[in-house]
Amino acid sequence: MGKQRATGAHLDPSFASDNVSGISPEVLEAISAANTGAALPYGADPVSAELTDWAKAEFGPAAEIYPVFNGTGANVVALQGLLPRWGAAICSAQAHINNDEGAAPERVGAMKLLPRPTSDGRLRPEDITEELGVQGFVHAAQPLAVSLTQSTELGTLYAPEQLSALAKTAHAHGLAVHIDGSRIANAAAALNTSIGDLVAGTGADVLSLGGTKNGALAAEAVVVINPERVSGLGYIRKFSMQLASKQRFVAAQLLALFGTETWRRNAECANAQAQKLGEQLAALEGVSVSGQTQVNAVFPELPVQMAQRIQARYLAHIWNTASSGNPVLRLMCSWQTTDEQIQQLVNTAAGA
Repeated sequence: MGKQRATGAHLDPSFASDNVSGISPEVLEAISAANTGAALPYGADPVSAELTDWAKAEFGPAAEIYPVFNGTGANVVALQGLLPRWGAAICSAQAHINNDEGAAPERVGAMKLLPRPTSDGRLRPEDITEELGVQGFVHAAQPLAVSLTQSTELGTLYAPEQLSALAKTAHAHGLAVHIDGSRIANAAAALNTSIGDLVAGTGADVLSLGGTKNGALAAEAVVVINPERVSGLGYIRKFSMQLASKQRFVAAQLLALFGTETWRRNAECANAQAQKLGEQLAALEGVSVSGQTQVNAVFPELPVQMAQRIQARYLAHIWNTASSGNPVLRLMCSWQTTDEQIQQLVNTAAGA
C-alpha cells in the first residue's frame, strides 16, 4: 500500500514535513541586509556575485550557480539542461521527481522519467546498466541522465562511495548525473562531510541545492559542476519562470545558509531531533521504527489505535502499511523541532 496524505487544517503540522518550519534568523537578517538601496536585477548584483564566488570555492572553479524559487523548479531546470528532447532520466520509483512534482518534469520539462523499483529509495549501478538496452533504438526515449535523491524520500543516504560508483557507471555509458539535493544539508551533516565533497567530490554533474527545508524562504539553486554536460541553464531558467528579478534576496538567503555553518547547525539539529523521536517512539510497546534513522525522517510502524491517536492531533502522513497490517507513518523533524514537541507527540502516541 502506498502513502496516504493526511489532511485537516485543525491538525498540528509540526511533524508533517520540514517545510512547516519558519525562516532561520540568519536568513531573515540576510534579507534585511540586502534590502538597502538600488541594485541591478536578474543576478547582476553584488550579492549574486558573492554567491557565485562561494559556489566556485565549494564545487570547483568551473561551477555555475542559478538561484531559483523552489525545488520543483530546480529539478526541472537542471534536468532540462542535461537532456536533449529525446532524452530520459533514470530515477528511483520513490523519487520526488517521480511522485511529488505534479508531473512537472514531463509536463514542463517535456522529458521522460525511467523509474526503477528500489527497496530503500537508492539506485544501484545495475539500475543504470539495465536501462541501457534501448540505446540507439529509435522507438525508445534514450537514457541520458541519472537523477539521485540525497537524502532519499525513505530517509536513507547514499554513502560517498556509492555516489562515486553510480557516477562512474553513468559516465562510462555517456550519461550525466543529477542530484536532487532538497535535503542535501541533512545528508552532508549526517555523513560529516562538506556539501562540495559529497557532490562534486563524487562525480555529480549538476545539483539541485535545497535551502527551503533547512531554513530559507523560497530559495533553492541549480549548481552546475560540470558545464561540459549541461547547457543553456540561463535560458532554461528564464523560460521556466524561475528567474527572480530581485535575485539578490534569494542569493542572500543561500549565502546566509551555505556561506556559513548555519546549514550544518540547522541540519544537525533536525537530524538529532529525529533520532531522539525515533528512539522515544521505539520504546513504546508495539512500536518499531523502520530502518535506521539517518537524517530527519522517522518511519514508525504503530498499532492502529496509536496511529489514530497521533493522526487525531497531528498532520501525519501514512507512508506505507507493514506486513502486519499496521500503518507506517512518516514523521519529519526540522531545525525548529523542540524537545517539548517530541515529548508531546510521544505522550499522544502512548495515550498519556
